[in-house]
Amino acid sequence: MTKIVGWNLVKGPATLMYPQRERIFTPITRGRIENAIERCIFCGLCGRRCPTFAIAVAKENKEWQIDRLRCCVCNLCVEICPTKCLSTNQQYPAPVSARELAIHRENQPPSPAGKDEAPRQGNRGDA
Repeated sequence: MTKIVGWNLVKGPATLMYPQRERIFTPITRGRIENAIERCIFCGLCGRRCPTFAIAVAKENKEWQIDRLRCCVCNLCVEICPTKCLSTNQQYPAPVSARELAIHRENQPPSPAGKDEAPRQGNRGDA
């Protein structure tokens, strides 16, 4: 036992001294799924591919949501996304005290008038 005590005194603590030393994540760390909503086409492939049914896509509302407590960060949704708008972030999600707080929703912002729509032509009643 003396040998172990001496080893621990010389070696120092086995744990990371957070927050004095910031944690360095490895390149393969899977923290949480992120969506670049402006590139999303709301095809729903990510929701159909998810083995835990954590992702829900509403094409008519242009809404994408993920239940972070259900997500197992398997990256299957990232692999199948045709526009590559999904990615894995290395930061873990923040802890929550209620299940409703773990559901993350994103809506696509409305496009400015004139970008996606063709100008309307027709009778306006002007003389």
